[in-house]
Amino acid sequence: MQDPRCDKLAEVLVRHSTKLGKGENVLIEVFDAPDAIAVALIRAVRAAGAVPFVSIHHSRIARELALGATEEQVVVTGTVELARMKKMHSYIAVRGSRNITEMSDVPDEKMRLIAGGMRPVMDWRINKTKWVVLRWPTPAMAQQAQMSTPAFEDFFFKVCTLDYSRMTPGMASLKDLMDRTDRVQITGPGTDLNFSIKGIGSVVCGGDRNIPDGEVFSCPVKTSVEGHVTFNVPSIYQGHAFDNVRLEFRNGRIINATANNTAALNRILDSDAGARFIGEFSLGFNPHILHPMRDILFDEKIAGSFHFTPGQAYKTAGNGNTSRIHWDMVCIQRPDYGGGEVRFDGKLIRKDGLFTVPALKKLNPDQLLGKRA
Repeated sequence: MQDPRCDKLAEVLVRHSTKLGKGENVLIEVFDAPDAIAVALIRAVRAAGAVPFVSIHHSRIARELALGATEEQVVVTGTVELARMKKMHSYIAVRGSRNITEMSDVPDEKMRLIAGGMRPVMDWRINKTKWVVLRWPTPAMAQQAQMSTPAFEDFFFKVCTLDYSRMTPGMASLKDLMDRTDRVQITGPGTDLNFSIKGIGSVVCGGDRNIPDGEVFSCPVKTSVEGHVTFNVPSIYQGHAFDNVRLEFRNGRIINATANNTAALNRILDSDAGARFIGEFSLGFNPHILHPMRDILFDEKIAGSFHFTPGQAYKTAGNGNTSRIHWDMVCIQRPDYGGGEVRFDGKLIRKDGLFTVPALKKLNPDQLLGKRA
């Protein structure tokens, strides 16, 4: 029996996130997720008059391929994948994970080789297609969130089918303010950051790129970042678990980086010349997502959070930084996580995770959830 929640989610992805048109080619990639969501997406794509193409992936197979990857193999794979992506108008990825550390024993040099070879495919997908990416609920994710599997599934579908139109007025106001801002200062426990976003611009994310969503992002002027930041949200990146990441900056570059796994952290930051510069700055405000679960697509949207991203910048609202990596590191500034403040050009914008400017208060959880008139 087809789960109606899959059908509802597929409608959100097709009608809202990618806004598919008649005759458009859509690549659907399903990673460790059930056939039911692929079937729901195929049906929703066809109902919109678009043409579905499907690829199925499994993490254990991906690991085995990665362990023996060669440069020649990666070049061929990247060439084929790029040729296919150039035929697509849209891209929908559903990414499950039976084991979030499946790739942890793949050598770093193999991960760098694969990331570099597939970078052109990702760049084309990000810049040339209408795309959306989401996770799929698994028992492993439920365990990360410290919830039962049924409870987490209910949470997942509630978050992913949120009425994102409620965010539109507040996001428009935040974008307008970011577009006019020069200096940003972020302070909190273990954090004192200063940087400029002058002339960079910003992008509203209301369910049309990632699901779940709820952020507005910009990017620091590449050499403007000074100070230090401590991230209180744990992270999984390239199969490694990281806690208490602390970065120190000078002239925009990370000059010191520590964590529970400092050696692995610095190996990733040494992937290439751009990995020690920041490619994104964003404020998150999804009212349903309150606590970390070691999944970046969820954690970067946590209400009252910001993220700061070593590595690749987006073409839109970017600073031109290029890298094999793009690692969203997250800090929550609500009182239960130590608090903190965000200032734009010296004016307090958000305190302890709540926006203080009248036009931005629409993005606070009570407003988005309709708990206050």
